[in-house]
Amino acid sequence: MGFIKEGYSVIRRYQGLMSDYGSDSPDLKEAFYKANFYEKTALLLSSWFGTGLMPLAPGSFGTLAAVPPVIIINYFGSVPSGIFLIILIPLAVWTSNISKKLLGKDDPPEVVIDEVTGFFIAVFLLPFSWLSFILGFLLFRVFDILKPFPIRMIDKRVKGGFGIVLDDIVAGIYANICVRVVMEQLLQ
Repeated sequence: MGFIKEGYSVIRRYQGLMSDYGSDSPDLKEAFYKANFYEKTALLLSSWFGTGLMPLAPGSFGTLAAVPPVIIINYFGSVPSGIFLIILIPLAVWTSNISKKLLGKDDPPEVVIDEVTGFFIAVFLLPFSWLSFILGFLLFRVFDILKPFPIRMIDKRVKGGFGIVLDDIVAGIYANICVRVVMEQLLQ
């Protein structure tokens, strides 16, 4: 029982640090209560139905939460996948931009629809296998966290919802290319 209390205590301290970090900015829950229907929809989608509220590694949890819908959409083939991607990118930009304004942060950690978009691109048009999905997930997270050129430059220079999403799009493209190379080498 003591272990559970210690774990809970660590999480509460982390949440305290996070709230101190952005103490002049409203948290997602507060912003949600004050928002109109249009803004609530943006907050709900941008947090990928609440996965962005995870206290540790919200981007990784957001990416993980994207796995089931991506598997389902990929099952239907390349045309539905392409249509979904065409819808997802502007939706991610729109929701990220609104959430950024409501939360008062340049790139709120609660906004994870950009990770969903990046992961979808990381596995876009790849032959389905657990290996390709695991590699896509891991490589996307590596590129998103390390931000090799030009991802870091995009992250710093491009503002608004487009900036929040664009660095993840590029990370997803990098991951997709790398997964293709690895899969090609493994299949030889």
